[in-house]
Amino acid sequence: MDDDAQNEDTTGEQQLARVFEFFNEIGIINQLSTALFQKRLPDGVTVAQFSVLNHLTRVMDGQTPLKLASAFQVPKTSMTHTLAGLEKRGLVEMRPNERDGRSKTVWLTPAGRTFREMSIASLMADMARLQSQLDVPAMVNAVPTLSEVRKVLDQDRD
Repeated sequence: MDDDAQNEDTTGEQQLARVFEFFNEIGIINQLSTALFQKRLPDGVTVAQFSVLNHLTRVMDGQTPLKLASAFQVPKTSMTHTLAGLEKRGLVEMRPNERDGRSKTVWLTPAGRTFREMSIASLMADMARLQSQLDVPAMVNAVPTLSEVRKVLDQDRD
């Protein structure tokens, strides 16, 4: 193998290592931020439950449990369990699916919307503390790249 071919291979391997490093950092950030958020949620409420409320607010409520399970890439049984906990707390309600009488749709209740907002507000002191330690403009500049990565991964999962 000539030097140019070896350098290209090394560069390719280095790029793959950097891609792994990127996703590894995201994974660690996810673990640490999830643990931080879990501490701020009321006893008995999980980050997974909050994530469903957030998804229904951000994307649109009225989705089926199966569609939510697919969006979160969890088994339908896990999503059903998560939704049952939210319904028990009065944060979502299940309604018959108007398009398919065999399934249900999930709708946020006013209490669910309020709970989501209060949960986000409970993090603001932590966000302010982190803001003072981080380069916020660099974080803001990273958002388009992170969004692009999310879109590619989202398309790739199907």
